[in-house]
Amino acid sequence: MLVTRQPVFRKFWHAVMPLTELAAGPKPFRLLGEDIVLFIDADGQPAALRDRCCHRTAKLSKGWCVDGQGKACGQGALQCGYHGWTYDRSGQVIRIPQYEADRKISPEYRTTAYRCTARYGYAWVALEEPIADIPDIPEFADPGYRTIFQFHEEWQTSPMRALENSFDNSHFSFVHRATFGVAASPKPSKYELVENESGFYAETVIEATNPPRFHAISGVTDAITTRHMRNAYFLPFSRRLDIEYPSGVRHIIINCFTPIDDGRMQLCQWLFRNDTEADCAAQMLIDFDAEITREDKDILESTDPDALVDTRRRGVEYSMESDRPGMLIRKHLMQLLAKHGEAEVHRGSSAGQVITTTVRAELVEASRSASTSSA
Repeated sequence: MLVTRQPVFRKFWHAVMPLTELAAGPKPFRLLGEDIVLFIDADGQPAALRDRCCHRTAKLSKGWCVDGQGKACGQGALQCGYHGWTYDRSGQVIRIPQYEADRKISPEYRTTAYRCTARYGYAWVALEEPIADIPDIPEFADPGYRTIFQFHEEWQTSPMRALENSFDNSHFSFVHRATFGVAASPKPSKYELVENESGFYAETVIEATNPPRFHAISGVTDAITTRHMRNAYFLPFSRRLDIEYPSGVRHIIINCFTPIDDGRMQLCQWLFRNDTEADCAAQMLIDFDAEITREDKDILESTDPDALVDTRRRGVEYSMESDRPGMLIRKHLMQLLAKHGEAEVHRGSSAGQVITTTVRAELVEASRSASTSSA
């Protein structure tokens, strides 16, 4: 699936960057193939515009924020670094330094503005009117949990690959053999899966190696421990991983796999723990999860980012029983595409596909059976 050619994904909120990244001024980002610029407006809220000045097309991310008097500051309107044209969060040009102060500026002088909001310490952007809210993270406001901002980094893979991998229990003994994977137990534990409107809930218990350097993380000293995993998938590209150790320690990871373009995504990762800094230092937890994610990144970047979604395309990828969560992800994505009149677009597709009512009905039916089909 080529995410930039599926318009429906423009109608979801995507985590773009921590708000702290914008403290020093405007920052560029590419979302679903669109070059955007983010900045903090005069009210202290994140804003997102197309990263092109409507004057001579310079990148607005080369500019800076200015106050009402046109002086450089940390937050305010966005001034182009080429000729100084200045934009508000709606994309309207509100100041042209070369004009007299009382000269009216044409309302046509503007650039595209995108929906942008602050949530959970991040700036989130939707390129079009969103059809779903940002997934709820109750631990963010819960005093019983501490929040650790772990990663926001680019990976050379696609959200579909990362999502499927995050629910895949059969790779632990191989990809994570140097960290928590148990080499002697390659057969994965079975998920209990419950579907819902926004995705599904998946629960299982796995074995995990627990060397001395992991004792503070797990809260137990057994050489082999267990992880009670309560996971959830949220359309289109987010997941929740809630790990509970026998000690009662909860290690809750929230991931947003933000699509940059058809070959790259950004991993955004939050961690919530119900212990204290004295129990386990935040940096130890960051290093622990970084080591594990490096293992995932290395193997995922070797895969084809154009992941199969429509399982009727035979002979492209094959599946086994433990791939059921990944097949459910495909099912929900297919239902989403069909609902919005789309088919999966991949490298072999013709551009500008149009779906008739009959084909749409066939896609809905295909998506219902995707979870039991072999890709």
